[in-house]
Amino acid sequence: MRDALATLLASASRDELSRVLKVRGVLLDRAIEASGHLVEGTAPLMPAWQRYSGVVWTHLDPASLDDEKRRRILVPSGLYGISCGTDAIGDYRLTMKVGLGDLGNVGRFWRPSLTRVLEGLDEAWFIDLLPKEHASALDPRGRLSERVVSVAFVRHDGEGVAGHDAKAAKGILARRILEGGLESVGGFRWRGWRGRIHRGRYEVRAPRTLDT
Repeated sequence: MRDALATLLASASRDELSRVLKVRGVLLDRAIEASGHLVEGTAPLMPAWQRYSGVVWTHLDPASLDDEKRRRILVPSGLYGISCGTDAIGDYRLTMKVGLGDLGNVGRFWRPSLTRVLEGLDEAWFIDLLPKEHASALDPRGRLSERVVSVAFVRHDGEGVAGHDAKAAKGILARRILEGGLESVGGFRWRGWRGRIHRGRYEVRAPRTLDT
């Protein structure tokens, strides 16, 4: 992956870099600089739980977790494949959705390796809170599927995918699962969001006011 990124930096136009790295302007300049450091092996590193940001991470609040719980957070990524919350990683911009030279689609490239690694953790169960982009990097068939429990975030009527505030609810739920286990889903309550087990499926329903 690093070699493919190096080839991209050396041969692509600025417009091509913008399409692959999914940013423009000043953010593109920063992404190109960060990618150069990664390729050269000079990228400043920090634990993944500090590197990542956004609504989910803010509500998960990993700074107040201990390292044992942080290690249980697994994050698929376009550059690293998969990292746990305590792994040291650099700044990068590479999603699972893009194509990268001869490697093709990044998610498909990682799928065999990621699936094999997770299948090798024989006694582990995995709680899937992934967006579709990252879930595409895991093979849903085979032995791994027997140890993956997915949690769906749906509208109040149980249909479709929940939108507004779903990321915040996901971060709060992830925190509660880390602290209390999978049974935390059934009793989950937060600002009108409600968790339950319905027809053998774990789901979190949005408040009624978010349906409009």
